[in-house]
Amino acid sequence: HGKLLGPQKGVLLHGPPGTGKTMLAKAIAKESGAVFINVRISNLMSRNVGEAQKLVSAVFNLANKLQPAIIFIDEVDGFLSKNHSSNPEVRLKTEFMALWDGLTTDQNARVMVVGATNRPSKLDEAILRRFPQYFKIGLPDCKSRVEILKVIMKDKRVESSIDLDHIASLCDGYNASDLFELCKQC
Repeated sequence: HGKLLGPQKGVLLHGPPGTGKTMLAKAIAKESGAVFINVRISNLMSRNVGEAQKLVSAVFNLANKLQPAIIFIDEVDGFLSKNHSSNPEVRLKTEFMALWDGLTTDQNARVMVVGATNRPSKLDEAILRRFPQYFKIGLPDCKSRVEILKVIMKDKRVESSIDLDHIASLCDGYNASDLFELCKQC
């Protein structure tokens, strides 16, 4: 509980899409009393390099001012992958890593970067070193699907004849997002 925003400055969540990586990061922020700052890769990559670098700098400055804070980067492999070879992308990645490294040198900083990906093998080795903690978020088993269905249906009127255990057993391979969509259709 108290160690999440301590010395650890980077956590990587990886697993298939729709398994709740973003939801978990938001829950961590809420439970720890941290501000949640969601960095959208599309916002960075759609700008010219100078603007993107300013935006990255602004994110870290904001997190520093509002700490404790979690900077969340979904699809982190789209931004910090080992495949980026163009000069502007390399400069942006370098800027990001320099700002991130500034956090690790300040022992009092209570800012953490949480990255999420379904392709951890695409991440640059230099980035992976900055995520000393990583957690695989897998597809839910039948018991977990029942619990997810209960949460989704918590405030809904459900007939007593509905058997969530049976429904969960029919949904092998479904993630939380799939189950939510299924419930919306019913």
